[in-house]
Amino acid sequence: MKYLIIVILLISSNVLLGQEDIYPIYKGCDAASETTLASCFNQNLTKDVLAEFKVPNSVTSDNYKGTINVIFLVTKTGEFEVLYVRSAYKELEAEAKRVFALLPKAQPATYNGRAIDMRFGLPIQIPLGSQPTPGKITKEVTKENVVVNTPTTSVTPPTTPIPLNSNTQKKDIQTAVVSTYFPEHQSELNIPFSHSTYDELSYYFDQNENSHTGFKPFLYSETSKYVDLDLQKTSLFKKKSSKWGKKLWNEHFFKVQKEDYWFTIDPLFDLQIGKDNSNDVDYTYNNTRAIQIQGGLGKNFNFSASIYESQGRFADYVNDFARANKPTESYGLVPSRGKAKIFKTNSFDYPVAEAYLTYTPSKFFNFQFGHGKNFVGDGYRSLMLSDAASSYPHLKISTQFWKIKYTNTWMWLDDVRPSVNVDNISARKFVAMHHLSYNVTKRLNVSLFEAAITKKSENNGFDINYFNPIIFYRAVEFSRGSRGGNAIIGLGTKYKVSDNFSTYTQFVLDELTIGKIFDGSGYWANKFGIQVGAKYYNAFNVDNLYLQGEFNVVRPYTFSHKDPILNYAHYNQPLGHPWGSNFWEFVAIARYKKDRWFGSAKINMGNKGFDINGLNYGGNIYQSYEDRTGDNGIELLQGNNTRIFIADLQGGYLVNPATNTKLFAGITFRKFNPAQAITDTAIDNSTWFTFGLKADLFNWYFDF
Repeated sequence: MKYLIIVILLISSNVLLGQEDIYPIYKGCDAASETTLASCFNQNLTKDVLAEFKVPNSVTSDNYKGTINVIFLVTKTGEFEVLYVRSAYKELEAEAKRVFALLPKAQPATYNGRAIDMRFGLPIQIPLGSQPTPGKITKEVTKENVVVNTPTTSVTPPTTPIPLNSNTQKKDIQTAVVSTYFPEHQSELNIPFSHSTYDELSYYFDQNENSHTGFKPFLYSETSKYVDLDLQKTSLFKKKSSKWGKKLWNEHFFKVQKEDYWFTIDPLFDLQIGKDNSNDVDYTYNNTRAIQIQGGLGKNFNFSASIYESQGRFADYVNDFARANKPTESYGLVPSRGKAKIFKTNSFDYPVAEAYLTYTPSKFFNFQFGHGKNFVGDGYRSLMLSDAASSYPHLKISTQFWKIKYTNTWMWLDDVRPSVNVDNISARKFVAMHHLSYNVTKRLNVSLFEAAITKKSENNGFDINYFNPIIFYRAVEFSRGSRGGNAIIGLGTKYKVSDNFSTYTQFVLDELTIGKIFDGSGYWANKFGIQVGAKYYNAFNVDNLYLQGEFNVVRPYTFSHKDPILNYAHYNQPLGHPWGSNFWEFVAIARYKKDRWFGSAKINMGNKGFDINGLNYGGNIYQSYEDRTGDNGIELLQGNNTRIFIADLQGGYLVNPATNTKLFAGITFRKFNPAQAITDTAIDNSTWFTFGLKADLFNWYFDF
């Protein structure tokens, strides 16, 4: 009996696995075989389009000869929807749209038994008599090149369903596909890093057996191997006929695209207004106007520049943080953004500029130099490198081959404390970093991380030893002496339990004394942090429901140094977890989206030990660990043990997919409850409501 059950299960699994993609069924076709369906769809559709197509008189009078390319969908309801028409004549574009609107409904394509959208390309040669006869299609499918999206998006077939009967036609189809509304999708630019965007992208990466998600941001060219980015956005397009309607709801504000170069210009906004429960100000707000310029020269060289002009006033606890951590000659430090001057009443004026150049000379290498941020890990937080601090200049080299992705990053950072500035110039520090990601199996990824922090002295800048791209920095740091640098190493893992569920970990080691780990002494120099988390996509079989849980713990004095300028921080903010050290934290996140609508909920809860009575208990990484409270008996949460609870709820509507501009509203509740309420660490219960319009291109971190 048990063998019969096994046989039935094997047969059932093979049947289920065999249910991959099936072409749409057009009129006059049947479902006898997939090859017959493909050829019949191609032949009958082409025949009907050409029979109805009428070449406009203006085109005929010009004796025009050429090809127009129509990119269209057969939707999951069987409708024909034109996505894009490439033609030298507006009249031909209008005629193509008219003809496709008249086509009869088809039976939609399916994937694993579910109706899906499927995209096609049809070249129409003018004059019509020169159109070649469609031929038989031979479909070749490999598991690696099937791009599967969630049911609210679409599936791109691995081969073009329309036959390519000549090199000219093939070139026209390729040109039409590349000349999309979004030329950046085929570029070497970075996809702007926001958690809401990357939580979705990571799902598509995880469907592939040899992808790497541990170093962010991702390149567009890298991501396009796993998901049809064009179709994700065009499927959301609103049907607008006016030029300004299209630019408002669907497209880039300004785009120029030629055969060997392109660029786009977009105005960006982050306009918010709200109110917290404090009596210090009547309202909170943020007023950001920005411009973003992106482009490419040739196939391998791209550039991006974003300039933000901002003024804002935030919830009271955020304003207090900004003023308490103000850099030299400033009014404050806006979290994650940077230095600010005073603006009107208790407000901050904080300009930000980010830009970079990116070059990919071959499929193995990418070089970037610019001013921005990076992120290491698969979690909401990172103990290795987060984007919670301000932007910084950096040089990055990414190398990818076989099962390996290896990233070198060199960063120029600033210690902006007034006590270390010279002639009103902040102290310069440097970080050299390696991240090696290796896919051990189809499901298991292991990564190694190391970073070395050095400072500028009168006689040296960035130590040449740290420019070696393949080296263990700990040896260099040891050879130069403890005041010559600070080294941090780490280990990360990711395991894909299934296509919809994955787990991840990080272990970061600042310093360790092996003989005193388990002796119960609580030795101060055992400085490390641990992260454990899990992600669940399409949770409980609900499409586009995303769940994440994460636990972080960092021991006292981790990331600090005897010389505070060598700590693991930049611009008065940690480079790792924004809580610094001496804490534990649990994060729970839920996200859901439907078409252009979205919603999210996030909870942060934990405890952190703050310094008290002038004593360094290991929670402030800008304090020298030489001033510690002792060598032994060092415990987690020592000092002023503070309970922190933050709940954040947001929802909204995507206005423009080209710039990820959203209308949103949100409410944040924060409860900050120290064991001893003192001036620097007071009890605070904040409720902050805000709404507005913003381009969601980076992460705000107000959960501290």
